[in-house]
Amino acid sequence: MNDTTHIQTLRHDMRLLARKMELMTKGEASCCGITLTQCHLLTEIGWTGTASLNTLSDRLGVDKSTMSRNIEILVNSGLVSRTTDPDNRRTVTIALTDQGQQLFQQIEASMTQFYETLFHALPADKRSQVLESLELLLAAIPDGRWC
Repeated sequence: MNDTTHIQTLRHDMRLLARKMELMTKGEASCCGITLTQCHLLTEIGWTGTASLNTLSDRLGVDKSTMSRNIEILVNSGLVSRTTDPDNRRTVTIALTDQGQQLFQQIEASMTQFYETLFHALPADKRSQVLESLELLLAAIPDGRWC
């Protein structure tokens, strides 16, 4: 195979992988009664403990107005709290509520189970190779947007 064929295969396989992961993640989020963006937001807050609106917007690649709307929905759902810094009213800290923490734990347990199943479905002698290849792909993909 030549480079053009390899590039086409990479593009095709990456698209299929992204689509399968998107469908799986959407299914997980919808089972929890939240959107995919809200699921990503909830898990990001769960991993970091607390975060600012700007930090969440940057990490998830979502514009600030979309982030604000999703935070508002999660606040109204009782999943996150929003606290304004009394010394700097422009600084808002977002954290999980107890209910949000429970949902985060539920999502994490489900995703851990999924990835354990996926990992063990790989041939044992190829697992390290797959992990190394994923690291190489992630390092090769530039941050930011293409357009």
